[in-house]
Amino acid sequence: MTAQKLSPLQLELLKVYSFQPSQEDLLAVKQMLANYFSDKLISKIGNAVEEKGISEEDLEKWLND
Repeated sequence: MTAQKLSPLQLELLKVYSFQPSQEDLLAVKQMLANYFSDKLISKIGNAVEEKGISEEDLEKWLND
């Protein structure tokens, strides 16, 4: 069995935890990460919608299927 290496993001998060952050700081970091990945996903979806010519109606239909 091969050991999996930690990703650069995981290594950076381990550095944060090594400083014994407060619960408030951890929640703030969690929120920042959630916002970052949410914004990135929304951007990718927007690009795909534009490139593929997907309409608002298409998106609504998929959401309601």
